[in-house]
Amino acid sequence: MNNKKNVLLLLAFGLSIIIFFFIHTQISLGRKPIKVGILHSLTGTMAISERSVVDATLLAIAEINAQGGVLGRKIQPIVVDGESNWQTFAEKAEQLIVQEKVVTVFGCWTSASRKTVSPVFNKYNHLLIYPVQYEGLESSPNIVYTGAAPNQQIIPAVKWSFDNLGKRFFLVGSDYIFPRTANAIIKDQVTALQGQIIGEEYILLGSRDVAGVIQKIVETQPDIILNTINGDSNIYFFQALKNAGITADKIPTISFSIAEEELRNFLITDIVGNYAVWNYFQSIDHPNNHDFTKKFQQKYGKGRVTSDPIEAAYFGVHLWAQAIKDAGIDDVNAIRENIKDQSFHAPEGIVYIDPDNQHTWKTVRIGKIKLDGQFEIVWNSDKPIRPQPYPLSRSQAEWETFLKSLYQGWNNNWANPG
Repeated sequence: MNNKKNVLLLLAFGLSIIIFFFIHTQISLGRKPIKVGILHSLTGTMAISERSVVDATLLAIAEINAQGGVLGRKIQPIVVDGESNWQTFAEKAEQLIVQEKVVTVFGCWTSASRKTVSPVFNKYNHLLIYPVQYEGLESSPNIVYTGAAPNQQIIPAVKWSFDNLGKRFFLVGSDYIFPRTANAIIKDQVTALQGQIIGEEYILLGSRDVAGVIQKIVETQPDIILNTINGDSNIYFFQALKNAGITADKIPTISFSIAEEELRNFLITDIVGNYAVWNYFQSIDHPNNHDFTKKFQQKYGKGRVTSDPIEAAYFGVHLWAQAIKDAGIDDVNAIRENIKDQSFHAPEGIVYIDPDNQHTWKTVRIGKIKLDGQFEIVWNSDKPIRPQPYPLSRSQAEWETFLKSLYQGWNNNWANPG
């Protein structure tokens, strides 16, 4: 009898130990932070644009943590530098996934960096939240796109330019996947509108050698310049334009990668009166935006500005957090599935993740640069536009052939290696 009693006591004691460790483990797991990666260029030619996107991502994370985190757990950001180098982006993405074991990566600006890291996310079936407008021709289950698709930036900009500024276009861009593809889309559209492309020139990413491009603009005298230059090359391009006597009142420029943050690095008189097309401007007069701008400047300084990629990075974190709350777990597959159909009252207005292609419904806006470095909004689409990654001017197969030819032409790179 005593032996039986002892056995029962031992079993009860063993069970209590198991229960204790089970509860302790659950509590520990509940307090364990949710690790995310932030992958942007903090150095190199793209740092002019990407550093502020890191700030916006960290602001959103800080807000969520101040409210208790997600599922009772704080978010732990791990920030790494892509160094404006596409291969570095791929290496750091793998490091974040494999070594740091993050559940999601927020990052990339240029399409060359996104295209280079995409195979890494496919390999590990992981998730990237990408916050910048881009050329389209892509829809990956491992990427959520919070920036504009072509029909939410490039295509409406061309139509507005054609209706309001002229019919003779000069195209200039950095020599990598985004400008080359954007200009292919533009050329299809201008042809359909019966306009004219009178020049198309490219410079290497990070190059200051813009003299040849400026000379051709002077010689051809277009009605409008469509600019897809990225990074600090834009500063030298607009300085050279002004030195050649080309100002906005004579030949206006619409830019696709210059926002409020980039304007802080310009002599504003070099670029005032020109245009940019985005989904968000700091000058949007809405309480959500006023609150966002105030919080951003309280955290980073009164002299700081907000911009479209800053805002897209910010609301991307909030959409992601909502997806985890709905999933009840921080598993990558659960996040990916639950982020579809998420909506958020963002500073730009309501945004919504399309479940079919994981792009974002967004309102289109065109702004005119003012002397104070802000934009006067001169046109908007009035409502969010459904994202369409593949423009209808060519079939998806034709677009994929076009991409393949660029990639192979650059020796299996997504940018001209120079």
